[in-house]
Amino acid sequence: MNIKSLLLGSAAALAVVSGAQAADAIVAAEPEPVEYVRVCDAYGTGYFYIPGTETCLKINGYIRFQVNVGEDVGGDSDWDAVTRGQVQFTAKSDTEYGPLTGVIVMQFNADNATVQTSKLDSAYLDIAGFRAGLFYSWWDDGLSGETDDIGSVVTLHNSIRYQYETSDFYAGISVDELEDGVYQGDVDPVTGLLVPNDGPNNVGVAVGIGGKAGAFSYQVTAGWDVDNEDGAVRAMGTVDIGPGTLGLAAVYSSGPNSYYSTAEWAVAAEYAIKATDKLKITPGVQYYANYIGGASAFDTVPTDYDGAGDAWKVGLTVDYQIVDNFYAKASVQYLDPEDADDSTTGYFRLQRSF
Repeated sequence: MNIKSLLLGSAAALAVVSGAQAADAIVAAEPEPVEYVRVCDAYGTGYFYIPGTETCLKINGYIRFQVNVGEDVGGDSDWDAVTRGQVQFTAKSDTEYGPLTGVIVMQFNADNATVQTSKLDSAYLDIAGFRAGLFYSWWDDGLSGETDDIGSVVTLHNSIRYQYETSDFYAGISVDELEDGVYQGDVDPVTGLLVPNDGPNNVGVAVGIGGKAGAFSYQVTAGWDVDNEDGAVRAMGTVDIGPGTLGLAAVYSSGPNSYYSTAEWAVAAEYAIKATDKLKITPGVQYYANYIGGASAFDTVPTDYDGAGDAWKVGLTVDYQIVDNFYAKASVQYLDPEDADDSTTGYFRLQRSF
C-alpha cells in the first residue's frame, strides 16, 4: 500500500508540475504578412508601386543655395543669399486611353529665417495628350544659358491643353488663364502715371510646335492675349557645331501683352561650349528693338512700343558638374538700355538634385 500510494502521489505531482509549465509556456505569434515596395519600371527609373495599388509613384526634387548680386538686390545690400527646396510627386497608372498622370510640385523659398514663402509650383493631370491644371506654358522655355530674355512675365497658368507628340515632334494648343499677366494702360494727363484700360486679363490662347532632326532642334510658339488684343510669336533653334551647341532665337510682339511685353522684337544667340565632360561655358547676347523694360505680374504697360529706345545685353554662364546630381553654376549679365541706366547682375548657385 505504501508503494502504491507513493507511486500515485508521484504521478499526481508530475501532472501538477506539467500543467503549470504548460500554462507558462510562450507561444510565438505568426508574423503578419508584409507587402514590400515593388519597383515599377514601366515608366522609367525611380518609380515604385504604391502598396496595395497598381499606381506607380516617383518622388524627386532639388535643394538649391544661391547668392544673387546686383544693385540693391538685397534691399540696401548689393548681394542676397536665398535657399530653395522643391519636391515633385508624379503618379502614373495604365488605362484604356493610355497612362494617366498626376503631378504635384511644391516649392519652398527662404530669403532668411523669417522671410519665407511656399507655393504650389505645379499641379495637373494628363491623359491621352490632354492636360489640365496649373502648369508651365511653352513660353517658359528658352535657350540653355541665362542671357536670353524671350519668355513671358508669368509662365505658370491654370490651363487646358492638348498636345500631340512623338519621339521627334510635338504640336499643341492651350487655353490659358492670364489674370496675373500685364495690363495695357494710357498715361494719366494729370499724374503722368500709366492707368490700366481694363481689368485683369482673363484668357489667352497659345500654340506650340517643336521637334528635332539629328543634331538640330526647333520650337515655334505663339500666343494671343484676348483682353489686351495683342499677341506674340517666337522661334528658337539649336544645332551642334564643333565642341558646343549654337542656339538662336527671335521674338515679335504686336503690342505689350501677357505672352511678351519686354520689347517689340528681339533676337538672341548663344554658344554652349562643352569644355570637358563636367564643364560647360555659355556666352550669350541679345538685342532688343523698342525696349520698354521687364514688367512684373499685375504691372501696367503702354498700349504700344512707340517712342521706346533699343537695348542690348551680353552675358556669360558657367556650369560645373561636381559629382552626379550635384552641380555649381555662376552667371553674370550686363544690360545697356538706351532709355535707362545700364546694370550688371549675376548669381552663384549650388544645387543638389534627387
